[in-house]
Amino acid sequence: MHDLLRSLESLKKVPEVRDTIARRQSEFKAMGGRDASDVFCELCFCILTANFNGERTLKMQDVIGKGFCTFDLQEMTLKLRELGYRFPNTRARYIHEAQQKRDALENARRTIRPEFELREWIVKNITGLGYKEASHFLRNIGYTDSAIIDFHIVDLLERQRYIERPKTLSKTRYLGIEGVLRAIGKRVGLNLSELDLYLWYMETGKILK
Repeated sequence: MHDLLRSLESLKKVPEVRDTIARRQSEFKAMGGRDASDVFCELCFCILTANFNGERTLKMQDVIGKGFCTFDLQEMTLKLRELGYRFPNTRARYIHEAQQKRDALENARRTIRPEFELREWIVKNITGLGYKEASHFLRNIGYTDSAIIDFHIVDLLERQRYIERPKTLSKTRYLGIEGVLRAIGKRVGLNLSELDLYLWYMETGKILK
């Protein structure tokens, strides 16, 4: 367990990593202050990242742009298929359904506090976003207290003997692992958003959004 804490403390002292993560944090905060259409496009990016390569999804986001807001169901399906996306029909439908809730999403974002209650609203109201994807979305628009728990993070925590590998990530299990991550973050002076980027770098050597 202490190996992970020492590794994090050491990594925080590496200027290239520390500065890149600080820059990402600033970008996330700036995204949260942009107009509703930009925030919605970020939501759609997070819908697409589930069970798909993050770097490829970034390229698709660049190509589709504001099409996330304007494409109808058929246009979105065709575009995703054209770009080689793995689940064009299902995810196009999720995005189309989310388009109908853009105003409700923006209202929730402006009125619901604290962060965990906003995440609950997103999970219950936006088809295609579970706890991981909702946390990813919130992190990408500047929130800092939601953990993005994927197999990379689970593997790392299991190796370090913080958790036993779960068979499935139920809500209860997800929140339990999130609590473990929050405690780790407090030990090394990092919020969950920062901690996620450091852990992702430790596992992959990359710092993505």
